[in-house]
Amino acid sequence: MGRVHPDIYFFGAGVAEGRAQMRDLLGGKGANLAEMASLKLPVPPGFTISTRVCNYFYENRNQYPKGLDQGVEKGLARIEKALGRKFGDATNPLLVSVRSGARVSMPGMMDTVLNLGLTDESVKGLEKASGDPRFAWDSYRRFCQMYGDVVLKLKPEEINESDPFEELIDRKKGARGVTQDTDLNLDDLRELVREFRALIRRGVGRDIPQDPYEQLWEAIGAVFGSWQNQRAITYRRINDIPGGWGTAVTVQSMVFGNLGSDCATGVAFTRDPATGEKGIYGEFLPNAQGEDVVAGTRTPRQISLRNGRRWAERQGISEAERRAKFATLEETFPKIYRQLLGIGRRLERHFKDCQDMEFTIERGRLFMLQTRTGKRTALSAVRIAVDMADERLIDRRAALMRVEPEQLEQLLHPRLDPLAKRAVLARGLPASPGAVTGEVVFSADEALAVSEAGRPVILVRIETSPDDIHGMQVSEGFLTQRGGMTSHAAVVARGMGKTCVAGCSEIDIDYSLGTVSANGRVVRRGEYLTLDGSTGEVIEGRVATVQPEIPSFFRKFMSWADAERKLGVRANADTPNDAKIAREFGAEGIGLCRTEHMFFEPARIGAVREMIMSENAAQRARALAKILPMQRGDFVGILEAMKGLPVTIRLLDPPLHEFLPREDDEIRELAPQIGTTPEHLKQVRDSLFEFNPMLGHRGCRLGISFPEIYKTQARAILEAACELRARGVKVIPEIMLPLIGERREYDALAADIRAVATAVFAERGLKAPYAIGTMIELPRACIVADEIGEVAEFFSFGTNDLTQMAYGLSRDDSAKFLGDYLRRGIYKKDPFQELDARGVGGLMRLAIERGRKKNRKLKIGICGEHGGDPASIRICAKLGLDYVSCSPFRIPVARLAAAQAAIEERRGGPAFKDV
Repeated sequence: MGRVHPDIYFFGAGVAEGRAQMRDLLGGKGANLAEMASLKLPVPPGFTISTRVCNYFYENRNQYPKGLDQGVEKGLARIEKALGRKFGDATNPLLVSVRSGARVSMPGMMDTVLNLGLTDESVKGLEKASGDPRFAWDSYRRFCQMYGDVVLKLKPEEINESDPFEELIDRKKGARGVTQDTDLNLDDLRELVREFRALIRRGVGRDIPQDPYEQLWEAIGAVFGSWQNQRAITYRRINDIPGGWGTAVTVQSMVFGNLGSDCATGVAFTRDPATGEKGIYGEFLPNAQGEDVVAGTRTPRQISLRNGRRWAERQGISEAERRAKFATLEETFPKIYRQLLGIGRRLERHFKDCQDMEFTIERGRLFMLQTRTGKRTALSAVRIAVDMADERLIDRRAALMRVEPEQLEQLLHPRLDPLAKRAVLARGLPASPGAVTGEVVFSADEALAVSEAGRPVILVRIETSPDDIHGMQVSEGFLTQRGGMTSHAAVVARGMGKTCVAGCSEIDIDYSLGTVSANGRVVRRGEYLTLDGSTGEVIEGRVATVQPEIPSFFRKFMSWADAERKLGVRANADTPNDAKIAREFGAEGIGLCRTEHMFFEPARIGAVREMIMSENAAQRARALAKILPMQRGDFVGILEAMKGLPVTIRLLDPPLHEFLPREDDEIRELAPQIGTTPEHLKQVRDSLFEFNPMLGHRGCRLGISFPEIYKTQARAILEAACELRARGVKVIPEIMLPLIGERREYDALAADIRAVATAVFAERGLKAPYAIGTMIELPRACIVADEIGEVAEFFSFGTNDLTQMAYGLSRDDSAKFLGDYLRRGIYKKDPFQELDARGVGGLMRLAIERGRKKNRKLKIGICGEHGGDPASIRICAKLGLDYVSCSPFRIPVARLAAAQAAIEERRGGPAFKDV
């Protein structure tokens, strides 16, 4: 049988017109349904309308391509023929679901309608066909609620506004004295349908259409329309998903998990998405529809007996009670459990990745509704990649490409100190690992406000929804009263790398009072909670944390990355402790040690201020003499921590006024401490004022005006090197001059440093190796890089300032309007977060080419914030840099990103992207 329309792809009943490789056209859901159908798995028949139609829909004022209506009717006819049912029939009706499906998974961000095709007539047919009137009216009740929410837009707009349909259900349960939806009888459900439709008529001025085809087209339009709802837009922005991709729409015949005790619905992973442990993992509900599993209104059961027993132990439930009330799928449906295991293994071998499967059991028969690549935590991602490589499902390079570099930082976050006291308020499900502390808030908007005020946030919700996405992004972690390990909060947390405790039924949340309480204790809005996402503990107040233990499979994975990458990876580190952490995480040196950060310590800020207040070189020399031993001690510690590895030390960069107090009362307090008057101190502060400090008296310009400052710092570095050399410690200090834009600046300051080196080596009676280079931060430096490169021993791109200079943007001020540029698509990325390949990258390429033309041995790296960004690292690899430098906790991120860049290069990877 031929295709019914160029943009409609049928699947099921022995046919598969699409394939997994067509996800750009069919979305992940449609492509994988077609693939499962091609594998002859039990997939209910249906068809997918392509993403091309979505784009046409938006480009043509919500119209559809010519002939699509006939194509949809023909597609429905094929489903009817395959199943022997008729759409909207009064005796044996066909019901369908209408679902979204982008090319990448966007869980919960777009809309779905189930049980479509039910009318006052077809519900009678469903009664007859099923032999269960209660089931038929429960399905009609569900359809009316979902149609009202999704298609007719009666879903609450305010985050804390209750759902009017849920209010009617709760009122009905209260009147009947029951707690579960399943306890409502046939008459209750019929009444609810009438009440729902009355609510809809009041809300939108019309009823639900009684023509099933009218229902279908309104639902298709609503699903296409959901591509541009606010939560979907926010999710795409957070996850870097282009708005032009669009969504497909899949129309699929319904199967029912709520027909009785021989029915169920569930979600299963082929490996544990939290830990990566091999073996089926997931949850199901007997006698339920799919939305019940994630809604949190009923406690889901575990699929495997092993995980069921683990769950019961965490919940404090006895084995006898677990068997009686929470029997697993393995126990309840042993034959189907074995069938699901086999399908899971087959899909994992076929797709060569961990699968997230949705299934329904209808009257003892298993149906597969979806499979997709399973979202997972960082720990799970690395373990699955390593295990699959060891199992020879994939090779090592494929394993390295499977893990998003950004995920690795999750593995390195602190965990709770086992010795710290903790007041456990409650326990829930350990939905996403990590340990975090934050201020309690009860809405996404509150989370945003508190985060913008600079305070950490714990978002506490009865259950989260896709509308919470903007608050979830800025929160340290989430706590929910309802939901399981596959609930919205759990899935989003694992994808974002956030900590989450879900399904914490012990707590009671009162939005109006702003409280969360349990066991007689109350925590109020603004107070602090600590979440342990590895144990499910909810703890009052703040709890100390310790560094995580790195599993052996992580070290194996990183060794594979190191074998592939060409770029070196260094750390930005200013203290011996930072250097120690960086080395533990695999740093191959320090690419940026900022000496000014050492000056702000209370014990030495006085000497720094005395230096600034000096009125002549002699006074300045006396103040610097106090600073010298402090700096020397700093450099001894850092060089020793990195023994045998290069350490690039940037000489003083910020303008001097940053070290002086700004407020008058601070000046009055400081003046007597440094032996001057408040008036004189204020005069000095005012004399240092600059209209644009970024372009003012800073960087190498300080060394030109006050050569004794740079000479003292150089002496501290070289004396530290000699001291360690005398003790047999190998040291490689690299002295970096900031903000050089003219070769003569470099020549003058380098000559001063070499003179200091000659003097120090003579005094100490031994020599230490050292190098002198410069930061490339100015566009002019890029242009005259041939002149500077002729004398410099290394370049290090300071891309923070180079981006500011290239764009004419202040990084501190541009946040006020940069969002407008991103929203309007003028910039595709924030250039301070991801390196601008064409503009700033073009300047870098010019500097590299010109510098190396005059000095083939010139070593070149990057030490700006971009050094830890995976996309920027790929650009650095293509530019031919020798190393990148980033914060210590991002070292593994950079190592993996560098490996992936090398693999992409071997495969003929992507060219430069525009901003």
